[in-house]
Amino acid sequence: MARRSRTAARTSAWAVAGWTLATALPLAFLIVFFLWPVLSLVATGFTDDGRLNLGAVPEVFGAARTWRVIGQTLLQAGLAAALAVVLGVPAAYVLYKLDFPGRTLLHGLMTVPFVLPTVVVGVAFSALFGPAGPLEWLGLDRTLTVLVLALVFPNVAVVARTVGSFWARLDDSSAMAARVMGAGRIRAWCTVTLPALAPALASAAALVFLFCSTSFGIVLILGGREFSNVETEIYRLTVQFLDLRGAAVLSLAQFVIVGATLVVSARLRRAGERAVELREDAPREQRPGLADLPAILVFSLTALLLHAVPLLTLVLRSLRDRDGGWTLAHYAALVQPPAALPLDAPVAHAAWLSIRIAAVAAAIALVLGMLIALVLSRKPRAPGLRRAQGLFDGLVMLPLGVSAVTLGFGLLITMHRPLGIGFDLRTSTVLIPVAQALVALPLVVRILLPVLRGIDERIRFAAATLGAAPMTVLGTIDLPLLGRSAGLALGFSFAASLGEFGATSFLVRPGAQTLPVAVGELIGHQAPGSYGAGLAAAVVLGTLTAAIMLIAERLRVDGRWGGRRQGELF
Repeated sequence: MARRSRTAARTSAWAVAGWTLATALPLAFLIVFFLWPVLSLVATGFTDDGRLNLGAVPEVFGAARTWRVIGQTLLQAGLAAALAVVLGVPAAYVLYKLDFPGRTLLHGLMTVPFVLPTVVVGVAFSALFGPAGPLEWLGLDRTLTVLVLALVFPNVAVVARTVGSFWARLDDSSAMAARVMGAGRIRAWCTVTLPALAPALASAAALVFLFCSTSFGIVLILGGREFSNVETEIYRLTVQFLDLRGAAVLSLAQFVIVGATLVVSARLRRAGERAVELREDAPREQRPGLADLPAILVFSLTALLLHAVPLLTLVLRSLRDRDGGWTLAHYAALVQPPAALPLDAPVAHAAWLSIRIAAVAAAIALVLGMLIALVLSRKPRAPGLRRAQGLFDGLVMLPLGVSAVTLGFGLLITMHRPLGIGFDLRTSTVLIPVAQALVALPLVVRILLPVLRGIDERIRFAAATLGAAPMTVLGTIDLPLLGRSAGLALGFSFAASLGEFGATSFLVRPGAQTLPVAVGELIGHQAPGSYGAGLAAAVVLGTLTAAIMLIAERLRVDGRWGGRRQGELF
């Protein structure tokens, strides 16, 4: 009996040590490479030579341009969120409520716009509406209209996935009862289904607003100085004017916007979740009928005009010369770049460097994300542990709300021989995969966590009753199920890291251009042929990212990773 007690005590000690390590590793990573740089950046705006100095705060917030930039940020994000919801709801209905051939393929294709690098999206809309573009005659180049459309481009998928996965599990009995009582299809939807979708709509709108208010690449390429948002203004103050204190103070406005968005969305979601009934098993989808044509038409036009046309224009213009003839010269310039182009080496080198860095970043994000998901999926009984778990979850999600520009800027000012390391991390490419992993980490956690939380606790309890140790339960139940979604998480993190532009633009070193940075520099350079080469480089980057994401989605469907409804992005 005593021997059995000692064995149980050792097993319990090993379990405590294992869970402590699983918590400590990601927490240390977040503190060193996220909290410290971001807080140091904020402190820069309040100190001068190590002493408290608040003079920069009234100076920055007293400038008319600051409030214009903040207003532009809120306007762009608000309009984009509203339009994304309007276009995303029909997409959610078609993809999640209707059953038709090719739906699985459309699911994968709808994911591509979200993971497509923002620099590619900006270049695609510039090619469509800009000089010599097929829609140049509309006069919309460098306008708010094009900027909002480009911001909506990736975020329709966010709304479709967020609302669609919720809608698929929504109990339809109330809507059916309203139809039986004489309500028409539209009236039943507006009075019953739409209010029930309120939590998902609030969550989707908040996410889109958050992404758009912290957008960098799209606004930098399409907005210029006139339509700058807080992100691009921080970049301008840092790179063009070397005004680190002004940029740090302006980042406070971004924190306020992000915080207010999260608070408002949480309240709206909690208010809308009352009396909403969800089914554990999704009801069978219906075959499309005549009544579904309006939703199908809106979805088809969105996919064609908003998504396909800009990307097709990008590809075609990369194959055209100044006179309108067909040419491969722009792609040839990527292989053997002329001296006038702002390329350190052939684009193949930049692509290979980007792939290697993205692979490292994806591996970091996947390992840390698996540890975090395992910790957050536990259900501790102690109230203190539950509160600590909630704080840990909030910390993990913070990189989703803090801009990549702010993160890159913070890493730039803090990683000078950090923690006693004998060399300056800023002189190498080490920080780039770290920053990219931080950007991808919340996505990985949000893909893996629903899988673990969906495991029936009775299975774990039965295994423990039969004598399985906690680590054995973890290795035989949790990890095998988690592995089924790991491929999708790896694909998302790899694609997000490959196209990351905001933080990388601060951290890239001479002679070590990543592909997104090379695209941005080519598009903005005045040398002859630079814009065409930038279009070609954007096609290469977009193709790489789309291929990775489609492979991940296809493997998820074939391998049934995470089940049919698991593994959704949000």
